[in-house]
Amino acid sequence: MAEAETGSATGNSGGGPEPSLKDKGNEFFKAGNYLKAAALYTQAIKLDPSNHALYSNRAAAFLHLVKLNKALADAEMTIKLSPQWEKGYFRKGCILEAMEKYDDALSAFQTALQYNPQSAEVSRKIKRVSQLVKDKKRAQEVEKKRSNIDMTKHLDKLKSELSEKYGSEECWKDIFSFLVETMEDAVRSWHETSNVDAKVYYLLDKEKTDTEKYAPIVNIDKAFESPHTHGDCYQFLRKYAEDSVSQAACLVTPKSLISYPQVWKGQGSRKWKHGQYDGFFVQLETPSLRKLWFVPSSSELGRPLCRDPEVLDITAHELLPRIFKEKLLST
Repeated sequence: MAEAETGSATGNSGGGPEPSLKDKGNEFFKAGNYLKAAALYTQAIKLDPSNHALYSNRAAAFLHLVKLNKALADAEMTIKLSPQWEKGYFRKGCILEAMEKYDDALSAFQTALQYNPQSAEVSRKIKRVSQLVKDKKRAQEVEKKRSNIDMTKHLDKLKSELSEKYGSEECWKDIFSFLVETMEDAVRSWHETSNVDAKVYYLLDKEKTDTEKYAPIVNIDKAFESPHTHGDCYQFLRKYAEDSVSQAACLVTPKSLISYPQVWKGQGSRKWKHGQYDGFFVQLETPSLRKLWFVPSSSELGRPLCRDPEVLDITAHELLPRIFKEKLLST
């Protein structure tokens, strides 16, 4: 808490017991009337413009009034008038802290400590602001990760697998782009809402699909309610894939919607290893290649943050059986 400096008064022309303008300002400051205190300090400064303590006191009042630019100007003047006085740098540090300029505030407090190494108040501030600097840096890192979503780098190995399965470069690149876009959209949804809707996204054939009859997205929110709904769902999806002449499909579903992680526990080498994380699954289905990922999520500074996707063994953890008829590589 900023406090006003006490000391000799300015503005008592009679030399009697009447309190000075500074003393009057201090009384108003102590009473919480920072506006009146600032006004009295201003009057005192007009009478004694070289008194560094007056600028320091007015800076404290302006800080309480959240007039931070004015407060900072007074702190700078305090330092200019008395460059070796610890309080000027302390005042500046408190103001910069309020401005959330934590690196600059830390520098000011460290300078204050140089002039008064025994100050417990300054040491406490350095400890507090050092933590705020770390917290701000971490918040910036988290926000950068949340906003700069790039699944391509995590899926780069898949390119060679797709290339082996599909002779046409155009074909496998379309599938790869489709997967990347689907996963990135899911991550954005998770960052915004901590959830993704259970859906299957189809990569429709631009030339062969009747787009008025077949949409590229199918909701499957009821698929995991029971073995019966699960069976009906994937049978429907298989037929949909065939009738719509789709090239690939991508299933996205939140972990919370299905019971498989609990079922997977205790399967030895197939044991579910991500029980501590929330998150969602992405299952890629093509006639020649099937892949499954889990995208874990943790809470960072009160906000959801998706971690790097983890490749799962689809033979152990598949969410739905094969959607497309299998096409083997020609020998």
